Amino acid sequence: MKFPFGLKTNDVRTKFTPLAAGLVGITTAGVVLASVVDDAQDPAEKAGNVAAADVQPLAMTAGASAAERLAAATKQKDEAKRNAAEAARTAEAKKEAAAKRAAAKKKAEAAERKLLVGTTKASYFWDDGSGRQGDTGLPASGKPMQKGLFASPSWPLGTEGYVIYKGKKAKFFIGDRGPGVPSSHGVMLDIDGKTFAELTGGTWDPNTLTVRGNGGLGHINVTYVITKWGSGPGRPGKPVPFSTGAWRE
Repeated sequence: MKFPFGLKTNDVRTKFTPLAAGLVGITTAGVVLASVVDDAQDPAEKAGNVAAADVQPLAMTAGASAAERLAAATKQKDEAKRNAAEAARTAEAKKEAAAKRAAAKKKAEAAERKLLVGTTKASYFWDDGSGRQGDTGLPASGKPMQKGLFASPSWPLGTEGYVIYKGKKAKFFIGDRGPGVPSSHGVMLDIDGKTFAELTGGTWDPNTLTVRGNGGLGHINVTYVITKWGSGPGRPGKPVPFSTGAWRE
C-alpha cells in the first residue's frame, strides 16, 4: 500500500499507532468518567430532577383544569345575571301594564258622570202588551220591551245608568212607568225580568213571565247610579212615588 506525502508503512506503524491507541484510550476514559460521574451523582438530586420533569406537565394540566373551571363558573354566573335581568324586565313590563290598566280604569271612572247615586228596593216586570202577570201594556216610551229597559215612577224617560246587586252590575235606561202603588212603600224601581234573573241567579221563564230558581226573590235592595238624565217627561233627582205625578213633568 502506498501512503501519500512520502509516508512509509513502517512510519505509520511506529509513529501513528501509539497516537491512535492514545486517542482511543482518551475517548474510552471520557466515557468511563462520564459514567462514574453519573453514578456518583446524589440519588436525591437525581430524584429531584426526575420529579421536576414529571411535575411540570402535571402543573400545566392542573392549571388548564382550573382555567376551565373558572371559565365555566364565569359563564354560569353571566347566564344567571342575564336570566335575572330578563326576569326583572318581565316583572317591570307586567307592572307597567297593570299600572296602565289601573290608570285607564280610573280615567274611565272619572270620565263617567255620576249624576245621582242612591239605594232603593226594586221589583221586576215585563210589559209586552200580552196582558199576562199584571201586564199593563207596552212601555210608555214606545220602545219594545227588552232587557235593560227599567221603569221608574218619576225619573225622565230616556234616563240612563246602572244598578249594582251583590257585586253584579247591570246597565239600564228608563223606558216605562212603575212601580205604581208599591212606590208609595219604598219600591222605587222596576227591573226587567231578564236582568232581575241574572242579578239574583235565577232563570227567566218567558212563558209565565216570572223568575225561577232564585229562592222566590221578588224584591231586592240595589244601589243605583244615574249617568245621564233623559229628555222625556219626568223629574230628575231622587225618585218619588208615582202618586206625586212627577212622571208627567
